[in-house]
Amino acid sequence: MAREPVPLGERLVRRADRMWPARPRTWREVPARLRSPATEVARLSAAAVLAWLIAQQVTGQRYDLTGALTALLVLQATAYSTVRMGMLRVLSVLAGVLVAVAVSALAGLTWWSLGLVVAVSLVLARALRLGAQALEVPISAMLILAVAAPDTVAESRVVHTLVGAGVGVVFNLLVPAAVPTRRAASAVLGVSYAAADCLDDASRTTGERPLRRADVAGWLDRARGVGATVASASMAVSHVEESRKLNPRALGTQDVGPVLRSGLDRLESTALHLRALFAAMLVEVPEEDPDPAGALVPEPFDEDVRGVFAVVLSDLADCVRAFGQLVLAESAQREPEAEEALATSLEILRETRARLTELFISRPRDPVRMWLLRGSVLAAVEQVLLQLDLERRSRLREQWRRRPSASAAEAVTAVLPARLRRAGSARPHG
Repeated sequence: MAREPVPLGERLVRRADRMWPARPRTWREVPARLRSPATEVARLSAAAVLAWLIAQQVTGQRYDLTGALTALLVLQATAYSTVRMGMLRVLSVLAGVLVAVAVSALAGLTWWSLGLVVAVSLVLARALRLGAQALEVPISAMLILAVAAPDTVAESRVVHTLVGAGVGVVFNLLVPAAVPTRRAASAVLGVSYAAADCLDDASRTTGERPLRRADVAGWLDRARGVGATVASASMAVSHVEESRKLNPRALGTQDVGPVLRSGLDRLESTALHLRALFAAMLVEVPEEDPDPAGALVPEPFDEDVRGVFAVVLSDLADCVRAFGQLVLAESAQREPEAEEALATSLEILRETRARLTELFISRPRDPVRMWLLRGSVLAAVEQVLLQLDLERRSRLREQWRRRPSASAAEAVTAVLPARLRRAGSARPHG
């Protein structure tokens, strides 16, 4: 059941997809893809310039960039994080400024003053219990120690810091960053391509020669490595969910966080089933070619079975890739074409799985341990089909789209303390 060689053009397209899964498919997509980075560059640049201009007017200091630096540091947060932890960020930056001011007034920039600034800043951050913002203290201190003019008075630097922090908070509220939906969807797509690449490698090796333990161990390691990709994608999806809170640019738009999260969960489950498959194979596959005496463990699959199994692995890879493309399309609400591609891939996989099942059944005299391995293979394929089921995905998508879009009330409720929400709900009516 061997397939025809893949044309050169299609191989190049697949290689490009592997290197850049979320690349623009047409030239029409390029302006839209460039719009978000260009907007973010303009937003950060405008905040830095505005902070510098305001601080210059207030203090009269022209060559102090403390305000611009502070604005950029505060702008790292989303609008929701600015409201929730804005005071911690301002406190951490201000602490770093004060440390740098004190040290630079005594010694300027030397090797020992730099080390002293970092050490004192870290101790101060621990004393203030700044948590995740602890590193901003030495970072802001080092930046200010390096760029601040030596004749700038300490009061001026503190004023510049407060102005920069204020500009950063205001910009995050009035000119918020775009919700990074495309970045998170690309991260989820990267998970599908990481799992599919592992399956492609297994398919090529299985179709070329008898399997050995070193081969399967390599596939198992790669399948485990997908977990790191899943963790990175999960952080990107969480950033999307947080970026929508108190973000005017999210009002009236559909929240794609649930569809990205559910798609990532399905891909993570798929990767776990692949790990279970390769772990079961690792037990039965011999370490090296059997010797003439047949002392080593025999090959678990004959040539005919290996040929069909290789095709099944390749079809699994196509299904996983198609599912990742569907999640990407759903985030942009243009899924019909991706749905058709996934439906075709799943139908092909069902056909090749049926062919593999027939070959397994046609060998009833094989040892029991071979039947256990073959059962694990068929179970893994079935579980992947269940995880990537298109009908289930369509039902989930319809439920997601019936949810109301983001509203101002939702944004305000998101940042209300839980205690206040509970108090409001417990208040007697009438």
